[in-house]
Amino acid sequence: MKDTAPEDQIHSLRVDLAAAFRLAVRFDWHESVGNHFSVAVSDDGRRFLMNPKWRHFSAIRASDLLLLDADDPSVMDDPGAPDASAWTIHGTLHRARPDIRVVLHCHPPYATALAALADPALPPVDMNTARFFGDLAIDPDCGGIADDAAEGERIVSALGDSSVLLMANHGLTCTGTTVAQAFEQLYFFEKAARTILLAHGSGEPLGVMSDDVARRTAEGWRAYAGMADAHFDHLKSVLDREEPNYRD
Repeated sequence: MKDTAPEDQIHSLRVDLAAAFRLAVRFDWHESVGNHFSVAVSDDGRRFLMNPKWRHFSAIRASDLLLLDADDPSVMDDPGAPDASAWTIHGTLHRARPDIRVVLHCHPPYATALAALADPALPPVDMNTARFFGDLAIDPDCGGIADDAAEGERIVSALGDSSVLLMANHGLTCTGTTVAQAFEQLYFFEKAARTILLAHGSGEPLGVMSDDVARRTAEGWRAYAGMADAHFDHLKSVLDREEPNYRD
């Protein structure tokens, strides 16, 4: 029996994850009725919440989230079961990395555009790009739709010990220990990708920080770790006023 969080904690995780879906729509990070977010609810990471198949992010409520077992592939036979690519990416990550509690996978415009470049590097040219110095894995290989076990294992390997994985010709996966933390990584990476693409678009040489300055800047971000909770709480307060049924 997996050591699963108490029901009140699971409900809180449901609310936070439902909020992340609604907010993804507001930031234009959603894509039709695809892409998936998940959060682990057991100590070993193998039980996790994830959105059902082909439900638009704007309609997801806390109660809609599926409670899945990464060791039980029969859940894929249930009504509303996630699609094969979602099971592959999220199930494999949660099985392999119990320290990763939250996995947000989507195709935000600027991050995906960066992933489409022959050289999708994110050089440290400002505070936001430097945030990811030493904490960004870039997977140079695209395995197509990630819908088989081997591709899931390859994605786990590509992520390594980074919190963010930019997937060539595909999109972005951000991880964290809380929904707020993973969401903040997604938020800042999309801003960073926008900045680097705008800088490339100028046609001028980039003003890249030295490794030493970039490293100190990335380390400096750690003092602002509380920003993630404050930012996410604010965004949830907006949802509470304007579309409170995400909590249902």
